[in-house]
Parts: sequence; C-alpha cells; structure tokens
Amino acid sequence: MINLFNAQIESLSIHRVGNKSRNEGIFLSANPYNLEDEIKPLIKEFFLKPFREKEENYYQFSHETDLEFNELYNLANAIFDSPDKAHEISKKVTTLLFEQSAHPHIKNGEVFLVYFENMQLDNEKMSAIGIFKSELKHDFLQFEEKGSILDMIVQQGINLNKLDKGALIFNKGREEGYKILSVDSNRYDTKYWLENFLGVDILADDNYRTKNYLNFCKNFAKDVVLPAEDKKEEVMFMNRSMDYFAKNDKFEETNFLNSVIDNPELVPEFQNYKTEKAPKYKIEDLSDFSIVNTAVTAARKKIKSVINLDTNIQIKLDFINPESAEKFVEKGWDEEKQMYYYLVYFNKEEKS
Repeated sequence: MINLFNAQIESLSIHRVGNKSRNEGIFLSANPYNLEDEIKPLIKEFFLKPFREKEENYYQFSHETDLEFNELYNLANAIFDSPDKAHEISKKVTTLLFEQSAHPHIKNGEVFLVYFENMQLDNEKMSAIGIFKSELKHDFLQFEEKGSILDMIVQQGINLNKLDKGALIFNKGREEGYKILSVDSNRYDTKYWLENFLGVDILADDNYRTKNYLNFCKNFAKDVVLPAEDKKEEVMFMNRSMDYFAKNDKFEETNFLNSVIDNPELVPEFQNYKTEKAPKYKIEDLSDFSIVNTAVTAARKKIKSVINLDTNIQIKLDFINPESAEKFVEKGWDEEKQMYYYLVYFNKEEKS
C-alpha cells in the first residue's frame, strides 16, 4: 500500500520528445528545472494524483530477459546510486523513450523525470523515480486589458488535472527488478509505454492473486451459478465470497468452498470451471495465499448486488452481512398469476 502525502521532490528534469516517424526531434534541457515553492505543490499533485486514485496494480522489470540488459533498469540503478546525477541520467532516459517513439500513433510531448524522497510503500519510507509524459494539449483562455476592453487570447497548455502517462519506480527489490506503478490515460499505445519503454511484467504478488481470484469468482457466478440457480443465488454467491475475503487474512480454497457454496452439486462445477478458465485468470495451481484488503475493497466496489426484474422493479441487496438475504428474502411461484415473486421481511422502513 502506498502513501504519497509526505513525498518530496528532490530534483526535476524536463525534456521533450517528438515522433521519429514524423521526423520530430528531441529536446534535452541543459540543466534541471529550478522548482519554485509556489508551483511545487501544484506539480506534485499533477504527478501523483493519478496514482492515489488508481487501483494498485504493481509491475516489475521483466524477468524474461536478464535485468542487466534492460537499459531502463540500469538507468534506475544509476539514479538510486547517485541522485546528484539524476539530471544527466534523465537525458538518457528521455533518449530511450524517443527511440521507442516511432509508431505513427505516438504523440510528441514533454517528459518529466523526478527524484522523490519520503515515498511510503508498505509502511516503509524510501526514494522513488517518477517518469511522466504529457501529450495532449488543451485550449484555455487568457484575458488582457486593451484600452477600455478585456481581450480574450486563446492559448494551449497542459491540463494539470490529467496526466497522460506516468510511472513510479520504487527503490525496493532491486534484485527482483523494482516495484513499479504505471498509469496511462491513452490506451491506444499501451504497448509502447509498458512493454517497449518500461519493459515490465505484472508483479504476481498477493494483491494480484487476490484481485484475480475474485475476478474469477465473479465470472463463475455469472457463467455457472446464474444458469444453474437464479439471479439471487448469483448475487448471494458473490456476497458470501466477498464476506469470506473480508473476514480472513489467508485464503484456503477448500475452506472457501465450504463457506460460500450452499449447493454441493456446484462444487465439482467450480473445479471444472477452474480447470478450464485458470490460465485466463492466472490462478493455475493457486489454492492458498495471503488476502490483501485493498484489493478486496476495490473488488467490492465493482460487485453489483442488484436483481433487475422484467416488471421494471429493482431489488438491491445492500448489506454487509450476506446472511441477511438468506433470512429475509424468499423467492416463490404464484400459481394464480403464473409469475415468480420475492417476499421481503422487515421490521420498519429506514429513513434516508
């Protein structure tokens, strides 16, 4: 888990890269940028806000190739070893990005390399390298007094509320390849940023395993529980699953199945589904791991506990304790109307 509140910008270098296929050049600043106090909080927020708002999916430098041959990995080593040389090394980082900017879709833009101190990752303070790129320019108005009127002037600049691309390389796990977070607002060229420039793989940690297993459960509920049972049971399965993940520090598959599946006939269906779909969700041979709470919280926000009926009525099973629906919601069949019904028990209506 990251905490960026106390992060401090120790140095900032700004360069510009063009698109090689359009014969656009590269501009490398001779000196680091002298960041004044009044702009420092604005630019820090511009760089770090997207990482606070984004689910924490970590990467690390690829293990498919020897780390010694990953140029960006070596440049990160050099900066962490000699922070005073960060600006000179930033020129090499920017040149590396320029060499990958040959596809016609790649946009030109400013490149920022920041050396941070007091980053906090997993309750540990450390330094970090930030590499950011701005691509899209936005129109804005400036006003100027001309005689007796105010004149409007249209200019272009960067929107400080939207970072186009960014990566934070944390000074942790050098031997394995560093822990990295990445953001990319422009999805059309993700391969260029993640693969060609950063050269990273997904970090298969417990956060990744928790997220993937819950995503697998969500699709099992939709593909197997819903057709075999009904919408209520699909919702109940996912709520019991979320409840298990929320109340346990360790995941153990046998215990999980005993806790969340009421119908014994669905247990072999679960195993068959896992055998078939495991490669898609990267959970092959995964039957126990430590549960990460932040991943559970993020997944819970995406679970829809709503039953939509063809009579234009919605039933939202909005509860913390999943046993509530089992105790207080019943499904039945009305012979006279030839329709299904839900019977809901309650003591009083809550005032909103």
